[in-house]
Amino acid sequence: WRDGIEQDVARWWKVLEARAMTEAEPVNPQRVFWELSPRLPDDSILTCDSGSCANWYARDVKLRRGMKASLSGGLATMGPAVPYAIAAKIAHPNRPVIALVGDGAMQMNGINALITISSLWRQWPDPRLVVLVLNNSDLNLVTWEQRVMGGDPKYEPSQNLPDFPYARFAELLGLKGLRIDDPQDIGPAWDTAFAADRPTVIEVISDPEVPPLPPHITLQQGKAYLSALLHGDPHAMRSVRAAAKEWWASTFPSTKL
Repeated sequence: WRDGIEQDVARWWKVLEARAMTEAEPVNPQRVFWELSPRLPDDSILTCDSGSCANWYARDVKLRRGMKASLSGGLATMGPAVPYAIAAKIAHPNRPVIALVGDGAMQMNGINALITISSLWRQWPDPRLVVLVLNNSDLNLVTWEQRVMGGDPKYEPSQNLPDFPYARFAELLGLKGLRIDDPQDIGPAWDTAFAADRPTVIEVISDPEVPPLPPHITLQQGKAYLSALLHGDPHAMRSVRAAAKEWWASTFPSTKL
């Protein structure tokens, strides 16, 4: 029994790695979290917002003994990750803190919270507070809920987000800002942030069509997704390609599509 469980877990990690390394347009968000995991300092504190970033945080980040982590729970309120990170840094100024945020939550309050960070960081013995922003210009998890639960195509007037230069804004505040649109730059960006002498915002231009779906899809969910695609989803073909890559990585994790 134990051998079977261990084999299943080992295979699942291979599946997650294969999914993370799947090509996307331009950056696969799963890879951002996968590349973060082995680079986390031993005494890290992580905070994660709600939305699709919570999916990747739960699947791709391996927490180790001695770390602390929090997630937007309860009603899955958007916007707590950066304020949580500030609170964690005030309570533990000697420890590195990482906030994992989507662009929707970042536009709700995270942008203003960067101003607070800019006013406090010089007081911290360890100035490392890293804010990751997944910039996909979409309220992504709700878009996928509409597709998979309601069978509705993406409704762009409610789901699209205005563009905002998160990394450049960080630089304006005297912080470090990194903008990533090439998957090869993900690992070096994390390395730079953890070696920085000030807080860092990593803005990743990520693909909203990578499906934040559970490991097993019910027949009803599959039918709803198909209905969304057939009823005019504006990104139907991109969504199908991304879903096909996910299926391949899950079924044949050792073989690249």
